[in-house]
Amino acid sequence: MRIRINPIDKVVSEYVRKRSGGCCERCGKYYGWKGLQACHFTGRSNHSVRYDEDNLVACDFGCHQYLDSHPLEKVEFFKQRLGPVRFDLLQARARQTGRTDKNALILYYSEKIRQLEVNSGS
Repeated sequence: MRIRINPIDKVVSEYVRKRSGGCCERCGKYYGWKGLQACHFTGRSNHSVRYDEDNLVACDFGCHQYLDSHPLEKVEFFKQRLGPVRFDLLQARARQTGRTDKNALILYYSEKIRQLEVNSGS
């Protein structure tokens, strides 16, 4: 089955990968932002945190596969990355229901990408 990618997925993925500076957030190797993937802690099917920037990191293919196949290590990785309070808040948001305003999110993440590009000089 193919993963369905919509316009908000593309914008959020670009932001997460550019936010990392082109480095895998697990191993630290530089791949350039186009060589990375957006890795979700709580899966994409959970729409309450699908586009939550705390729920996403940029990983190379190998690290993404590793984290997805080692769930306990994935939990520890995200706990360490976020800290206990932000991790618990992410977990709480994952249990919420409701609709996401995708147009607002596209605008939000497009502006965050623009700010990253201005700050990096690209």
